[in-house]
Amino acid sequence: MSNASYFQFCPVAMAAEILCTRWTIVLVRELVAGSTRFNDIRRGVPRMSRTLLAQRLRELEAAGIVERHPVEGSQAVDYLLTDAGKDLLPVVEAFGMWGQKWVESEPSLERLDVSLLMWDMRRNLDPAPLPPGRTVLNFRFPELAASKSSWWLIVEASGDVDLCQVDPGFDVDLFVTTDLRTMTEIWMGLTTVSKAARKLDLDGSRDVVASMQSWLGLSPFATERKLAS
Repeated sequence: MSNASYFQFCPVAMAAEILCTRWTIVLVRELVAGSTRFNDIRRGVPRMSRTLLAQRLRELEAAGIVERHPVEGSQAVDYLLTDAGKDLLPVVEAFGMWGQKWVESEPSLERLDVSLLMWDMRRNLDPAPLPPGRTVLNFRFPELAASKSSWWLIVEASGDVDLCQVDPGFDVDLFVTTDLRTMTEIWMGLTTVSKAARKLDLDGSRDVVASMQSWLGLSPFATERKLAS
């Protein structure tokens, strides 16, 4: 890897040489969460440059954590975790649980990123509580620039969920208008839909509104009780 060696035989130090370079553990989080294509991975690390992402993927491949699999009939490549990479799942979970439990809320809420929030909501959304057929959800953040103020989650009957920044042209089942901080607090499990009701403008299907807390894609660490103030 690109960082200097600790020159210690300790397995912790040796693992840190691979996993503790800048962005690496966050990149592994994306791979563990199921992203395999370069552009999908990048949507989970939107502030990481394409050049650095490509470099880190090469380093993880050299370390035996990732394998490149060309997609038949196209120029696309899937980045798939090896057995060694899959073994990092509990490591990523432990990182996240520790951060949710012991890192203060306010610093986290000063690092708002609507692109990352909506991408995480897309992959964690639970379609089961939603009505049969297609459901379209439009999230609006009026305080943001026009290019980032409106997002659509399209939940298909199959359970597949797509994220759009351009109006897909479908009838919308629920409009959610709020500020980015409030939506991030809900996603992180720091508050709930009902507790934040005064900061949420929900316009649409009563059934979809009533089940919002259930279908909303929350952080996988949202259930961990925060002990830091």
